[in-house]
Amino acid sequence: MKCPYCHHMENRVIDSRIGKDGNAIRRRRECLSCKRRFTTHERIEEIMPMVIKKDGSRERFDRDRVLTGIQKACQKRPISAEEMDGVVQRVEELLRGKGEKEISSSVIGEQVMKELHGLDEVAYVRFASVYRSFRDITDFMCEVKELIVSREKDGDRKS
Repeated sequence: MKCPYCHHMENRVIDSRIGKDGNAIRRRRECLSCKRRFTTHERIEEIMPMVIKKDGSRERFDRDRVLTGIQKACQKRPISAEEMDGVVQRVEELLRGKGEKEISSSVIGEQVMKELHGLDEVAYVRFASVYRSFRDITDFMCEVKELIVSREKDGDRKS
């Protein structure tokens, strides 16, 4: 593992811990050259389905790409990195559970929106605005109105 600071190839593991979900190991490392410490995460490499994009092209599922989209939607919101990682984890579990070799990008996008809807309304609207490619303010307002109606229904159920 290359040191992110001095790029030296030799380091030692100081501490290893199993992640909360049991699917990853967090390792604290120390570079043998510059003595700086850094963290790595190790997880099982699982075969994920190919993603069929809107234009018909296919590419490998990219966990980091999904996480980046979620992070952008959650910027300056009170959402922890663990919560965002949990969203990605649940999306991955859904994809694995389907047992298909290929899956449409729309299935992934809709699942992320469903997860964000339950997590944070602002993050949900931000993600939806990019994912659904709102053409103008009317599209945006329709989405917000649906969100308000949904909130009112949930409020009625809680009363």
